[in-house]
Amino acid sequence: MDKHVLPSLVLASQSPARARILSDAGFAFETVPAFVDEEGLIADSGSADPDEIALKLAAAKARKTSAERPSSFVIGADQVLAFKGRILQKPKTIAAARARLLNLSGQTHNLVTAVSLYEDGHELFHHVETAVLKMALLDEADLAFQIEREGEELLKTVGCYRLEGPGIRLFTRIEGDYFAMLGLPLLPLLTALRRFAPELCSGTQSS
Repeated sequence: MDKHVLPSLVLASQSPARARILSDAGFAFETVPAFVDEEGLIADSGSADPDEIALKLAAAKARKTSAERPSSFVIGADQVLAFKGRILQKPKTIAAARARLLNLSGQTHNLVTAVSLYEDGHELFHHVETAVLKMALLDEADLAFQIEREGEELLKTVGCYRLEGPGIRLFTRIEGDYFAMLGLPLLPLLTALRRFAPELCSGTQSS
């Protein structure tokens, strides 16, 4: 890479929350969603370990986009929800989202978030973070409020809630890194970027 050319940063995700985290941290970057067969990767992983599955998904997205964007630093991230020994998938309908919220009501579940940093098809760094969340016992009014306020947004997250939105009202206790719960373990990623791409952290970037 030409040392006089500022390397580019790519976020291999279509998540508005992840993009907002990076943007608020002052980074200029390009969003290039990486579409991978998540259900197939989980099925083929041969593992029930949520850490391994989250990292496999994050790395697959970063690797795919890195192959398309050589000489860029590519961030891949993914998140899985572990509940009673199972890895849950995103619901496909509002009815399924309502059932998911009822299933989590009054219970504790884990959000496992992984981030992977690639350059030229090679992984430079990865990190996995686990958060523990206790949901309140929900009633019909709680469900109606979430469905009315969020609508199709419920289908974009595996837990059917947005902690940065009205979904925070569903919880009685949250333990873990806030940025990771939103989908991107920012502080470990910043440490990696300072090491591997100091130019991107020098304060000379403008969005």
